[in-house]
Amino acid sequence: MRILVAEDEMKMARAIRRGLENDGHVVETVDNGDDALFWASEQRFDAVVLDVMLPGQDGFAVCRGLRAARIWTPVLMLTARSAVEDRIAGLDAGADDYLVKPFALGELLARLRALLRRGPTERAPHIAVGDIVIDPAAHTVSRRGVPIDLSPREFALLEYLARHPGEVLRRGDILDNVWAYDYEGMSNVVDVYVGYLRKKIEHPFDSSVIKAVRGVGYALEVDQ
Repeated sequence: MRILVAEDEMKMARAIRRGLENDGHVVETVDNGDDALFWASEQRFDAVVLDVMLPGQDGFAVCRGLRAARIWTPVLMLTARSAVEDRIAGLDAGADDYLVKPFALGELLARLRALLRRGPTERAPHIAVGDIVIDPAAHTVSRRGVPIDLSPREFALLEYLARHPGEVLRRGDILDNVWAYDYEGMSNVVDVYVGYLRKKIEHPFDSSVIKAVRGVGYALEVDQ
């Protein structure tokens, strides 16, 4: 497989390249966003490893540029440890997955293998689960055509659930992906925000969509 790595930290780029080549991949590296967009647009790659913080165009702009050009090469985005907003913005820009620095090389390889198995897939601009429609770019949500006003954190929680429809997501995974990894606030924050969401997307419609699995976590039900 041919992988493009866009990373401006030389030591990190070398380590990623060495690990990918040892795993049997052909690797090209660039150290800025302009070159990343050019090479990913002009050459065929099976996947792109894309750092958020790049000189020139950042990783978000590169990813948006690829998707705007209808290039659906799988993108694994690398984000800063504490930047929860980076993860959300990366998915909104069209990334397929993200990995938070610092990371183990084995996890990078596992994430890439999963993306490579899936291959390029065109993504719809909206996420629809049952009668709920989410527009990640515009940060809007509606149910049965009725707009629903959510706070940024409520939106991030709903979007994360919606990107895994029908899948039971553990509280720890939700906390890691919607809040910072080192979040030190109240221990039941996930349950509290699920409660907020239910008041806005369930109660007015007299219909439950968020399933709680005792001792595990939550799932957004596909059929309502």
